[in-house]
Amino acid sequence: MTVRGLAWQLVKARKLAFIGAFIAVLCGSAVVAACGMLMESGIRSGVPTERYAAAAVVVGGEQSIKPEGVNVMDAQQVGTLPTVSRDLVGRIEAVPGVGKVVGETTFAARAVTGGGLVEVLGHDWDSAVLTPYELRDGRQPGSADEVVVDASLAQRAGIAVGGRLDVMTTSTPVGYDVVGIAAPAGKDGLAKQTGLYFTAEQATRLAGTEGRFHAIGVLADGDAADLADRVEEALKDDHVIVAAGQDRGTVEFASVGQSRVMLMAISGSFGGIALLVAGFVVAGTLTLAMDQRRREIALLRAIAATPRQIAKLIGSEVVLVAGVAAALGAGAGVFVGQGLREAFVEIGVMPADFALSVGPIPLLVAFLTGLGVARLSASIAARKPSRIPPTEALGEASVERRDVGWVRTLIGLVFLAGSVAMATVPLYLHTEIALGMAGLSALLAVIGVALLGPRAVAPIMWLVTAPLSKLGVTGYLAAANNRANLRRLASALTPLMLSIAFAVVNFFSQTVATAAAVQESEQVMKTDYAVTAPGGVSPEVAQAARRIDGVAAAGSMVRTQVTVLTEEVGETAGGGRQLRAHRMPALGLNQVGDNVDLGVTSGSLDDLRGNTVAVSENQAGSQEVALGGDLKLYLDDGQQATLKVVAVYERDLAYGGYVLPADLARAHSTTRLDSSTLVKLEPGADHAAVRAELTRLGERYPGLTTMGQGELGPAERGDRYVQFWVNLVAVGVILGYIAIAVANTLVLSTAQRRREFALLRLVGGTRRQVVRMMRAEAGTLVGIAVVVGTLIAALPLVLLSVGFMGTPVPSGPIGVYLGIIGFAALLGFLALGVPTRLALRARPVDAIGMRE
Repeated sequence: MTVRGLAWQLVKARKLAFIGAFIAVLCGSAVVAACGMLMESGIRSGVPTERYAAAAVVVGGEQSIKPEGVNVMDAQQVGTLPTVSRDLVGRIEAVPGVGKVVGETTFAARAVTGGGLVEVLGHDWDSAVLTPYELRDGRQPGSADEVVVDASLAQRAGIAVGGRLDVMTTSTPVGYDVVGIAAPAGKDGLAKQTGLYFTAEQATRLAGTEGRFHAIGVLADGDAADLADRVEEALKDDHVIVAAGQDRGTVEFASVGQSRVMLMAISGSFGGIALLVAGFVVAGTLTLAMDQRRREIALLRAIAATPRQIAKLIGSEVVLVAGVAAALGAGAGVFVGQGLREAFVEIGVMPADFALSVGPIPLLVAFLTGLGVARLSASIAARKPSRIPPTEALGEASVERRDVGWVRTLIGLVFLAGSVAMATVPLYLHTEIALGMAGLSALLAVIGVALLGPRAVAPIMWLVTAPLSKLGVTGYLAAANNRANLRRLASALTPLMLSIAFAVVNFFSQTVATAAAVQESEQVMKTDYAVTAPGGVSPEVAQAARRIDGVAAAGSMVRTQVTVLTEEVGETAGGGRQLRAHRMPALGLNQVGDNVDLGVTSGSLDDLRGNTVAVSENQAGSQEVALGGDLKLYLDDGQQATLKVVAVYERDLAYGGYVLPADLARAHSTTRLDSSTLVKLEPGADHAAVRAELTRLGERYPGLTTMGQGELGPAERGDRYVQFWVNLVAVGVILGYIAIAVANTLVLSTAQRRREFALLRLVGGTRRQVVRMMRAEAGTLVGIAVVVGTLIAALPLVLLSVGFMGTPVPSGPIGVYLGIIGFAALLGFLALGVPTRLALRARPVDAIGMRE
């Protein structure tokens, strides 16, 4: 019989031994396939275009920031869609196959209706042909004070031709005569946007984009099959993107590109952790299975099987089982990926119509990865059993091995040392990297404890079993079993500890970071009142607020993003240090006075004007820039700027590591509005009177809301909502996999003890005593897992809390911690109790004769 034939026979004969590996590989492959589909979706998918439905090709500004020397995977997405030069129109018109070229000017606006403010997009009427919009009533605009309204807005607001519509952009509302009602063919409007159409000159003035278009639409003259390629060739040196088909939505919606980048980042990091956990779980499951087959392997060695033959046999068995499991897991990954997509849509990571790309490559990669991880794990698990000396084989097979090799011990100690090193990162680095290091620290600690195996468990077990052995017959038996089977106990403890440590660290690291951001924002935000509005606040509001009696300072705050370059450790192929691009939150401020206290250590925020910037101490150190130096960065629309550092500050957790002049931040944003106006009162000022005056500004600038210091919401306090829920979704999937692994390992280890239970009953033990013994074992197992898992999580969380908040007590609801350990305990008791009761159903005389 061939090795593969023998492997197939053994698999059929020992189904139980391979069920654990089968489930571990199946679930691991499903998670990897889901991450792969999310990554492919980030590369290939998008949303259908609306405004450019009639255009065969759309030309827009380059949306990714990829400076020279930065890896393609590190390119960052812009937050504000860039514009393109009007000079491109003539060059595109010269491309063969082009029928008509239409430049589009787009800007954010708000229509003032009887029902309140309505978010709209303003366009020039010439670009209506790109949808196309057609007039249902009236005519096109002919002067600066005329507008065409889309039919959906006209119906909602009760507007008709000849009526009047007030429109806000960056100032007070301006009245326009409604001269036309337009709509796409067959419907009243577009699903995701409402449009107003002005003359080309007025649209350009309102958008503030003289000499530039938001995008250029190309209508084809005949067959448009390869028109995009020809246009792209004509514009290859102009740093633009040429989109056709579904990619046209990328030029239309800024959220598409941002979702792509977010998906790729999430799936990359999430997939890496999932792969690491999957390999760890599969290796542990196979190692447990091999330990339980030592007598069988010893018999093969005794009849002259070579170590190579044993290893090949085990590898063939695993490939047979893992091949089926990986194939099924890759298919199941489609459903996991769809579930993740729905979760990410719900928390706002991606638009609802962003399609999930289900291609063969992620499924193939998941299959090969699952098979590869299983095969590698089999090689590791089979290494020691396959080398048992034939003369000692049968003797060793009946007794559990107690030793752990020095190589494995050394690797385990290295993992523990790495865990401690990563846990200390938050003490000197207060960024998202520190949060990631906290989670990775716990994972490395669990792996280190697992590698040490009996060496780590033995001292704890002797400490625990000493009092346990004095609790009657069942306690004595449980203690003796645990002491005699340390390897089995270590294999069962590992996934249980991992589930507790991983869940506690990943949840509470986010609550600590959120609490630290709120705490710091309270220290930073000294304003008495914040004036906000849906869509943004006109810069004129700050000017008007400064004229109110009792106001000491009123300034603009603009939330934005910047992309900066840092040099990372590690040599590139050319011998230089690797450049990395990072997109980070930033603020735009002006004339804030005492409204904001960022903890400035040098320079002054009063010098923020023109091309200047204030930098946090953390970012100044990472970029090697000091007060008075020049800093190169990329603004929210991707334009590069060289700014002079005029201040350095301490508090960067809540609002980011960069502060720009508000005018600069605003000019490179989509709306060109402030996020809020901050108002600080003079000592002794009448708060009620000032608030009433601020509220009265809403008569000139509709939609304004005035909030006191105690009313500031998450948006004003550095909201981490999306990131928090993204992490929870990712952690939830990983924990689901770990929970399956826990049940898998415990059920497998318990089910293999049928003969042991039968022997206990034959020598006088009752069924009730065996069940109580297993409960005692389960209590010991769960108790150790809770204590060790909590201690593993405690080190990174305490250091994270000390670094971020100055207190060793992590912030977060204690009920969540109790829920985590309660779930782990319930899982442990069920996974041990259910197979025990099933194993005790057989008569002891029959069970004692069963194969191992």
